[in-house]
Amino acid sequence: MDFGSTFISSFLVGLSGAMMPGSLLIVNVNETSRRGLAGGVLCVTGHAALELVVVVGFVFGLGDVLARRDVAGAIGLAGSAMLLWMACGIIRDAWRGEASLRASEASLDARGAGRPAGRLGPVVAGGLATISNAYWTLWWATVGAAYVALALRGGLGMVGAFYLGHIGSDFLWYLLVSLAVVAGRQFISDRVYRNLLLACGVFLVGLAGYFLWTGATMIGR
Repeated sequence: MDFGSTFISSFLVGLSGAMMPGSLLIVNVNETSRRGLAGGVLCVTGHAALELVVVVGFVFGLGDVLARRDVAGAIGLAGSAMLLWMACGIIRDAWRGEASLRASEASLDARGAGRPAGRLGPVVAGGLATISNAYWTLWWATVGAAYVALALRGGLGMVGAFYLGHIGSDFLWYLLVSLAVVAGRQFISDRVYRNLLLACGVFLVGLAGYFLWTGATMIGR
C-alpha cells in the first residue's frame, strides 16, 4: 500500500467505526449542545489525542516487535477476523433497519449517557468516552495494530498517512453531527444513513480479505 491508498483505506475504515452510535457520539452531542460547535470539535480532539498516544506507543514501544513477520502476520490475521466481525454487524443492522442515528441518540440519552461527562472539559470528556469503550480497545489491539504493522514497513510517513486518515474520518463525521445539533435538525435520513453503513460494511469485507492474505503471506515466508 502506498501513501494515498493507506490514507483512503484508513479514512474509510475509521468512518465505518465513527458512524456507529456509541458513547463518543453522545458526549459529542452533549458538548455541542452545551458549548456550541467548538465543544464538539474539542471533544473529538480529546479522542484524536488519545489515539495519537496509542500510535506513538506502537511505533516506539512495540515497533521492533511489530516489525517481525510472524508477529505482524498473526496480528494481520486477527485484524482480518475483527474487520469481518465488524462488517457482519454493520451490514446486519443496516439491512434489518435496526441502525438509526436518531433512535440511538435518544435511547442512549434516556439512560443518562454523556451527562456526567458534561461536567468535565470537552477534551477530557472525549478522551474518557473513548478509553471507557471496550470495543475501542479491542479494535486497536487487532485492526489498529495490524494497520500500524503494515504501515511501518513503508516508514513513518506511512504511519502518518494511516493516523491522518483515521482521525480525518472522526473529525468529518462528528463535525457533521455537531453542525446538525447546532442547526437543530437531523442532517441525514435513516435510509441514507443505512445505505452508507452498507457500503462501509462491504468495504470492510474486502479489507478483511486483504488483511487475511497479507497476514498469511507474512507467516508463510
